[in-house]
Amino acid sequence: MQQSIQVRNITIGSGIPKICVSIIEKTKEEIWKQAERIAACGCDLLEWRIDWYQEEREEKDIIHILKNIREIIKEMPLLVTLRTKKEGGEEEINFEDYQKQMLFLSSCGYVDMIDIEAFSFGKDMKALIKQIQKDHCLVVASYHDFFQTPSKKEILNRLISMQDLDADIIKIAVMPKEKKDVIILLDATQKMLEKYAVKPVITMSMNGMGCISRICGELTGSAVTFASLGTASAPGQLPIQELKTTLEMIHKQFI
Repeated sequence: MQQSIQVRNITIGSGIPKICVSIIEKTKEEIWKQAERIAACGCDLLEWRIDWYQEEREEKDIIHILKNIREIIKEMPLLVTLRTKKEGGEEEINFEDYQKQMLFLSSCGYVDMIDIEAFSFGKDMKALIKQIQKDHCLVVASYHDFFQTPSKKEILNRLISMQDLDADIIKIAVMPKEKKDVIILLDATQKMLEKYAVKPVITMSMNGMGCISRICGELTGSAVTFASLGTASAPGQLPIQELKTTLEMIHKQFI
């Protein structure tokens, strides 16, 4: 049975799906301005997509940014993601540098959750995940396919494989080419919830065709959904206020 997990003031994996809004700005000032907007928009958690950041990347610069983000968002949980180009992001990086950055982020004291790409480097990521968790930082193990929707069996295999890495939350995002691809993703999510999940699961079908997957998590078992506030960080994200209203409307039918 899927278990929930507490992150500061929210419970992921229980009740209405939690809403995450991402910062994809390129400069410090833009990052802090967007953090202020996100803190006021009514979402549940904030993701900083550090791969979009284009100014100085020294550790002291990152600490300065994170410290200010934390002061702005107060007790809102903070997820930090360095998304590689292989999985739809902006970063070209080898495993050694990726590992170093992840461990720096987990140990800095400002980050609640870190996204780890489970399959990008052809490495067993279990040791890295364990090291991050020793810093009292939660791990979201993720996989993104921006080209297709794998079979239901393959989606389940990847979700189970990520869960076996002992990550705290598991996430998969796929690209539909036709309507049945969205159904495949939703069906796989529900089966994962019913038969295999012991950790919170996040799934989504991207683009406009897959937007239904971003609002039906309370039915299928997807614990977090991503919304836009200005520029979307992935195709198919709905504006935060529209998504929030829709999720609350659906939630009332489950009470």
